[in-house]
Amino acid sequence: MSKETYPYEPEFSFKQIFQKRKGDIVYLWQKRIEISALSILGACIGIAYAWYKPVTYTSRLSFVVEEAKGGGGSLISGLAGQLGFDIGGMSGTGGVLAGDNVQQLLRSTRMIKNTLLTPFDDKKDITIADEYARTAKLSEAWGDKYNNGIPVTFPKNTETYTRLQDSLIQVIIKRISDKELAVGKPDKKLSFFEATVTMHNEKLAQVFTTRLIHEATRFYIETKTKRQRNNVNRLQLRADSIEILLNRKTYIENAANDIMLDKNPAYITQNVAIELKQRDKGVLQSVYGEIVKNLEISRTMLLQETPTFQIVDEPELPLKKNRTGYLMSIIYGMMAAGAAGCVYFLVMRAKVETEG
Repeated sequence: MSKETYPYEPEFSFKQIFQKRKGDIVYLWQKRIEISALSILGACIGIAYAWYKPVTYTSRLSFVVEEAKGGGGSLISGLAGQLGFDIGGMSGTGGVLAGDNVQQLLRSTRMIKNTLLTPFDDKKDITIADEYARTAKLSEAWGDKYNNGIPVTFPKNTETYTRLQDSLIQVIIKRISDKELAVGKPDKKLSFFEATVTMHNEKLAQVFTTRLIHEATRFYIETKTKRQRNNVNRLQLRADSIEILLNRKTYIENAANDIMLDKNPAYITQNVAIELKQRDKGVLQSVYGEIVKNLEISRTMLLQETPTFQIVDEPELPLKKNRTGYLMSIIYGMMAAGAAGCVYFLVMRAKVETEG
């Protein structure tokens, strides 16, 4: 813009602003009938919204995760190292599933899918996914649209799934993860977590929440203790093998002693065979004793390294009912419609003044 258009800077005046706002109020008062009509229309829309919006139920479950305290790792590593087992470095509490990563675990596709494919109730042929699709009126809608009118079902055995079933269960998983499942920590300083599920079916919300925590607990503990359990299993296998050999050597030695009672004094070399068998048995006894000792130490280590995943509060029926109140819907509807009407009239007046 050139200086000829604005030869000087306009002065700022509160009085002018006040006068302008006062003029707006007077103008809106003149349009009070129209604004009132719009407010009544907004109230009607609010009533319709409150009546149309379905009731939902919220299931809350709180739990605590306490990492195991590692200790004596160097001693265990030294003892197990003699047998070639890797126990060192397993006493740390860090890792992929440490701390706040539990929240992401509960929201993962694997956990939600495993939960959806568990039985909904005592009827083993109905999964949680089937009940969810039925409640959300998706099963028949998908059947009419994609499956020649046959309702889509989700059995537990995913090996028989068609491409359609795989695609639709992913839709359910995304819908739950994005809109119906929330996981957080009420207090950042504590190890307490809270899982919240909001669904249209009260029983479904309760079952899904508890089953999700069960699946996550099993996966979490198995993952955190996988190396320790592998070492225990290998030590147990070796201990069982040596025990079988030791028992066999014991029977052979006893048989040799029985033969010695009737031996011919002329054959003195038979004593050598007995000594060899006794030596082999003694070696096996020493090895077996060390393996059993390390096996018990590994079992103790496994117990110490197993994290605590404890449920504090479980969801109980009846669950919290979420219903949109008619009064609040009327108030919000009137306020929104009235404000929109005021803005509309002010904009139209400014447009007329500009054109004039």
